[in-house]
Amino acid sequence: MANSMSGDSVVDRVVRVIAAFPDGVSSLQLSQLAELAGLPLTTTHRLVRQLAQHGLVDLGDGGSVRLGLRLWELVNRNSPALVLRQAALPFMEDIQQVLNQNVNLAVLDGWEVLFVERLSRRGSVANRAQIARRMPVHISSAGVALMAFKPKDLQGEYLDQFADPSGRISPREMRVLLAEANRQGYAQLAGVVDPDTWGIAVPVFDRRKNALAALGVVVPLHEMRLQALIPALQTAARGIGRQLGEAVT
Repeated sequence: MANSMSGDSVVDRVVRVIAAFPDGVSSLQLSQLAELAGLPLTTTHRLVRQLAQHGLVDLGDGGSVRLGLRLWELVNRNSPALVLRQAALPFMEDIQQVLNQNVNLAVLDGWEVLFVERLSRRGSVANRAQIARRMPVHISSAGVALMAFKPKDLQGEYLDQFADPSGRISPREMRVLLAEANRQGYAQLAGVVDPDTWGIAVPVFDRRKNALAALGVVVPLHEMRLQALIPALQTAARGIGRQLGEAVT
């Protein structure tokens, strides 16, 4: 694989081009894309033309570039997230029918939580979680619920590097938060991202008791139906786990 003078490979540069599109921005001028990708304009132009030949990006009038439908097709065709979403959606819909609030499905990716599905409706409280968006583990109940059930060595690595830029939570407090979530079987964070909301999440286990996803809700801060809410989430999480087990047999 040929490298540039800076040492990065063609694959590195292609990823930089595709990943350069900011959240919510569907189209960029070639010059903007080159700047955001940190690549020379001529290199970006060549890569974009090659990607367009495979339908991975689309070229518009006036030099605009947008991500192609072919990219979406390839990503979704055999994605593990697709199997997870298909297994989880019926259970998420049931939870939403009861709560009339936000329901999220997330996985852990490094030290961040990645949201792979979200159900919401008019009148729901504010929810920063968006499909295909990330949050740091420590500000998401889904992230805490997942990290709390990861192996101790992985938790140790996470805690060794942990730092909250806002200074709201120390490494010691994070350790306590994870231990509490593990003991209780669920994680709850009140008013962390939005002061008027409460995030609650439970892990989804596979047949080997590995926490592979988190099912969570975002409800008004005054919502106090924990006695009913937690068992409902845990029942749904077990159902998702069973569906996933059947999907891989």
